[in-house]
Amino acid sequence: MSLPDFLIAGVPKAGTTALHAALVGHPELFLPPVKEPKFFLSDGPPPTVGGPGDVQTYQEHIWRRPEYEKLFTPAPPGARKGEATPFYLYDLKSHDRIRNLIPDVKLIILLRDPVDRAHSNWTHLWVAGLEEEADFLAACRAEESRKARQWADFWHYIGLGLYGKQLQHLFERFSREQVLLLRYRDLKDRPAETLDRVCAFLGVRTGVLTSIPRENVNRHYVEDNGLNRVLRGLLRAGGDVGHHFPVPLRLAARGPLLTLLHRKKGNRPVTTPEERAALLPYFADDIALLQDVTGQRYDDWLSLDRHARTA
Repeated sequence: MSLPDFLIAGVPKAGTTALHAALVGHPELFLPPVKEPKFFLSDGPPPTVGGPGDVQTYQEHIWRRPEYEKLFTPAPPGARKGEATPFYLYDLKSHDRIRNLIPDVKLIILLRDPVDRAHSNWTHLWVAGLEEEADFLAACRAEESRKARQWADFWHYIGLGLYGKQLQHLFERFSREQVLLLRYRDLKDRPAETLDRVCAFLGVRTGVLTSIPRENVNRHYVEDNGLNRVLRGLLRAGGDVGHHFPVPLRLAARGPLLTLLHRKKGNRPVTTPEERAALLPYFADDIALLQDVTGQRYDDWLSLDRHARTA
């Protein structure tokens, strides 16, 4: 078998792409070029319905085991093999799939302030032209109806941030020695120290990796105006039907629309105190559970003061 020794299993918009990019540079580690295989998210073919662009994303899932194992066959002898799919923590059924196939796997979890994580998630989809709600809080309120319509996990702005519930479930299936919990801010503010923690956890040499590659975050500012509403409508329509067309054709049609949508650059909006105050009640009980489950403190996430939080 050629299966991973470790998984970067959570969470979206918390530095998993940056960590993946950094670990690729370690000579004793192997991570395949496919950053999110999503193998453990289903027992068979992924769904065929979803929100804007979801079906195209589902087509990218590597769900057949021979194809999944093939990702790791190029690994050098003795290398520790891993992959990054940050939805594994959120998808509780994936915990059992992982345990049944690779029970001794090591799991790396990056956690981020759940309100900031949700806002970054919404911004990502807004800038991509797929999010129809110009108001962040309105998009959060739409979550339950979107779940009912089987939109993919990436649209679950609140649900993805309920880490306490997710980790409680995970720790019922894996020993705590198999799980490394990190904070998003640690990766950004103390990259060398944090990367050494990861390498020590994985059993490879420390002192090799000292920096995090710049994350692939664009700086486009997408206003909610008439032209942009038309462009976003076209992009969402393309997301709904694009899976019927070859990838090169989809990219050729999508590219000019995104170029026009991204014509203005500027600072991305940050979470406002008013937005934090509105969303914190959704997370307060789970943050308390997270602290009980992990024995670590996360009560700074309950602050309305952005500068008082360590994320």
